[in-house]
Amino acid sequence: KKDFRRAGDFSIEEVARIMAISADLKAKLKRGEPTPLCSGMSMALLFEKPSLRTRATFDIGMFQLGGHSVYFAPSEISMGKRESVSDVAHNLERWFDIVMARTFTQKTIDELADNMSIPLINALSDEEHPCQAMADYLTLAEKLGGVDNLRGRNLTYIGDGNNICHSLIAVGAKLGVNVTISSPEGYGPAQSVLDASAGDRESTGAAYAFSHDPHEAVASADAVYTDVWASMGQEEETAKRAKLFATYQVNAELMRSAPDGALAMHDLPAHRGEEITDDVLDGPNSIAFDQAENRLHAQKGIIAFVLGVA
Repeated sequence: KKDFRRAGDFSIEEVARIMAISADLKAKLKRGEPTPLCSGMSMALLFEKPSLRTRATFDIGMFQLGGHSVYFAPSEISMGKRESVSDVAHNLERWFDIVMARTFTQKTIDELADNMSIPLINALSDEEHPCQAMADYLTLAEKLGGVDNLRGRNLTYIGDGNNICHSLIAVGAKLGVNVTISSPEGYGPAQSVLDASAGDRESTGAAYAFSHDPHEAVASADAVYTDVWASMGQEEETAKRAKLFATYQVNAELMRSAPDGALAMHDLPAHRGEEITDDVLDGPNSIAFDQAENRLHAQKGIIAFVLGVA
């Protein structure tokens, strides 16, 4: 079976294939052409964290593929409390064809996948957000002339070296995108992520760079990406992080340090006035809502690929 636990799980060729499937499914939807690739199939949607985009896009996506989804709210299963993760997995594999899980820990993702004979898709964990990264690069490909034209392009991520940052590094390495990270001291990406993606960077010629200076980091950026400074589960660090990250805000001044026409990206939800200002998020170079739309199309491509129907 094929799981999508981490952004680095798929090969360079498989990532390109999923991008192509996603683009094709999007084009067919725009033309009103049905794509019942998952007719008769069912997906379990497991949520430990609430979500707007994840819930909507997986549910609608499975419907558009001709399948059916069942949503499980955080309070309904309480994995690891009401019932062990392994027991939940063994039950789900008897009823469903595929499972999507949005969890607090990567450990839960791995335990679910290890105990199921059906595919699992990581819809967010503390370490990774691979579906978001796939949607982000699909969006960049649309704006920059196609997937092949991503090679050698420059993406700069400003802020916390979190799950989004990790997945952007991993997928970017497979697509040949040069990724630069700018974070405060002690808040950069995990070394394990950099090490895991080193082979892909060597294969595609992608570069990785880090700078504590956000203005330096965006100097050659085709796109500037940011995310919230404190993710769900880090609320007690909000005040501390607000002080540490104050100079890492993506605002008009920072964007002036980037080349003309540099795109502004955010995975949403945004804390407006904190990591990004309204004039950037709502500005003409913002593609944040295109990213949100492409969660639907990228995830449909991932579903179809792991199920082997496209």
